[in-house]
Amino acid sequence: MAKVFLVGAGPGAADLLTLRAARAIGLADVLLADALVTDEVLALAKPTARVLRVGKRAGMKSAAQEFIHRAMARYARRGLTVARVKGGDPFVFGRGGEEMDYLRALGIEVEMIHGLTAGVAVAGAAGIPVTHRAHCFGVTMVTGHTDSSDTSRTEPDWSALAKSGTTLVIYMGLAALPRIAEHLVAGGLPRTTPAAVIAHGTLPTQQQVVGTLADIAERARAAALPTPALIVIGDVAAYAATRLADASPEFIFRAA
Repeated sequence: MAKVFLVGAGPGAADLLTLRAARAIGLADVLLADALVTDEVLALAKPTARVLRVGKRAGMKSAAQEFIHRAMARYARRGLTVARVKGGDPFVFGRGGEEMDYLRALGIEVEMIHGLTAGVAVAGAAGIPVTHRAHCFGVTMVTGHTDSSDTSRTEPDWSALAKSGTTLVIYMGLAALPRIAEHLVAGGLPRTTPAAVIAHGTLPTQQQVVGTLADIAERARAAALPTPALIVIGDVAAYAATRLADASPEFIFRAA
């Protein structure tokens, strides 16, 4: 029985892959790739490899997690090398833990290959350091998307996060941004707190919008930012504003 690689493909740009990730992709007989994995990354696969797109994107038909589990196991039991390729890092909002548990329970060998998580790399591509000794105590990464079918999960405690003194990095929160901003203000964060939204981070199509909690949702809406997008809230978000002010009075930057 061959092994399954759980591969983090990083935030998007192919040249941000780790060497180990690139090697695993090149070794794989079968690749199960998320929607955020770019064609440039998958071009590293060998010509005979089978590539299955099983990504999950809001508003789009996608493979069920149970199907992904069964497919990984089925191909591995045939003696094939499988690469489950995910955007970012598999252990950061990537269901890597679930997939590892499933495969190990079946006695299938799993190797984890970490990738740059968007929470750090995409913010950095916008010029934002998520930690800075002069501005914050640390960074907190949360998801802004909750699964309405899972009654055991609730929203993050936005009031507590507002008081945390950390940079807030929010994944999958663009649609909920107006509500998130309201909750953070109600929890005590000043409406003047800097905020940024970065879409398609690290890719040639990168766009970002910078404002404050008072207006970031409207700015993002007016810019019609696409998904995937990352939200950064905290004083460090102002670092992107400095960079953008020279480029556009609307605080919108498009990467070259």
